[in-house]
Amino acid sequence: MSGIFGLYIHIPFCKSKCAYCDFYSLCSTADKAVFLDCLLRELRSEKQYTGGNQLSTIYFGGGTPSLLTAEDYKLIFDGISREYDLGHCTEITLEANPDDLNPDYLKSISGLPFNRISMGIQSFRDNELRALGRRHNAAQAILAVSHCREAGLNNISIDLMFGIPQQNELSLQYSIEQALKLDVPHISVYMLSLEPGSRLYKDWQQGRFDEMPDELAEKSYFLISRCLKQAGYEHYEISNFARPGFRAVHNASYWSGLPYLGLGPSAHSFNGLTRRWNPASLKAYIEGIQSGNLQREEEKLDGYTRYNELILTHLRTSEGLSTGDLYTVHGKDLYDYCTKQARPLVEAGLLENSEGQLRLAGSAYFVSDSVIRELFWDGGKADKHK
Repeated sequence: MSGIFGLYIHIPFCKSKCAYCDFYSLCSTADKAVFLDCLLRELRSEKQYTGGNQLSTIYFGGGTPSLLTAEDYKLIFDGISREYDLGHCTEITLEANPDDLNPDYLKSISGLPFNRISMGIQSFRDNELRALGRRHNAAQAILAVSHCREAGLNNISIDLMFGIPQQNELSLQYSIEQALKLDVPHISVYMLSLEPGSRLYKDWQQGRFDEMPDELAEKSYFLISRCLKQAGYEHYEISNFARPGFRAVHNASYWSGLPYLGLGPSAHSFNGLTRRWNPASLKAYIEGIQSGNLQREEEKLDGYTRYNELILTHLRTSEGLSTGDLYTVHGKDLYDYCTKQARPLVEAGLLENSEGQLRLAGSAYFVSDSVIRELFWDGGKADKHK
């Protein structure tokens, strides 16, 4: 195992729940103090999981991490620095809602080691933001980017979404143009996903709006991709675009198979041999930490599972998968299986195989899941392969 790893911290508090969100969060900070105490306990107790002591990245996600105060974050960073070596830590990201990023808040956290902001803007049309249940409006989003720059935080990522109720091609084009005017170094793009349990899922079930047809969704995705690439952004991962030198380092660890430790309710961890996740309940998390018996779920990763994960993660990126590395790590049989499965996809123009790198063709990005699944190992395909 590598001695360097990433740290993810899940802050489970929100002021209100967005209509599309299925991430674990609570619309209350009543248990914040006891949560922070448990977070620091978990930080100390789980050092052995990744087998390393050197942090490469820290990512505060949620929930809404920007609901924590500077004093809360000082407590967390003090705890991190006592347990881990931060000398190799190049990226520390704070996820934030635009309406939280006012000058006073940014001034309060200015002495902390954050060097990257990830902002969930989603749209620059107020009617679309209301449909998503977002707290901010478009004007606040634009101001938030300006406030961050004035505070010296220039490494800014924003999220855009397509497939939103009431969105059409013209309104999507408008959001793209507004995003480009902000000239932030990183933009993530997601299609609205109707997750069971979310308010939008219930609205859709009750016929209050129609899900975007696949043909229009694909057209929207490639419109965004084309506009961002023409503006100089590198499309380096299926959902991510960056100016040169501004790729998301923490997220890249997920796609390249590097170990990471997740702290907090619902947080996931990975050390190359197992994947585990904390309970998606603040109550269960607190009780488990306080009793010294947190009930995590864990999956041991056999060779075939690690092969499938290698395919899934590496083919999301513009670099793709090194077939030489595949041979070295997984051996001749899985190498032969993968290249055999890939051959008709290459002939169909969905994959490219060049100089030992297997990549998704650009035209296949929107249907990446179905393409990647063709390379997965499963019993039925394995029998045919033999």
